[in-house]
Amino acid sequence: MADNDLGRLLGSLLGRGTSSGSANMLSALLDGAGSDAGNPLEGLLNQLHDGGLGPKVDSWVGTGENENVSGAEIARALPTGLLASAARTCDLSEIDAADQIAETLPEAVDKLTPEGKIPQGSLEELIAKQL
Repeated sequence: MADNDLGRLLGSLLGRGTSSGSANMLSALLDGAGSDAGNPLEGLLNQLHDGGLGPKVDSWVGTGENENVSGAEIARALPTGLLASAARTCDLSEIDAADQIAETLPEAVDKLTPEGKIPQGSLEELIAKQL
């Protein structure tokens, strides 16, 4: 599925419309995160966990309250180059991209993991189950 299609699905999931800039940013980030861990969401969350955001990531996946995260924390936790690539894709500065990710990612992860664990399957399938 094309990146803009994933962005539209994420926008619908988040209730932000089909042309949401933050949903498109998440789509670009997930695309860049790869699927080494089974799916891009799991890969991205593992990278953020390894980058020092473990307790926050766990709160987004878990069924309790989501911890907030700042753009600066996102920028520090992401692997070198991943944020820059996603920002370029969306024609944003890295600071603006990190802020959009920080604003949107906790809610997106929460909605994609309603049972407190990361489900297996493609992102498109995961999103479709929640719509």
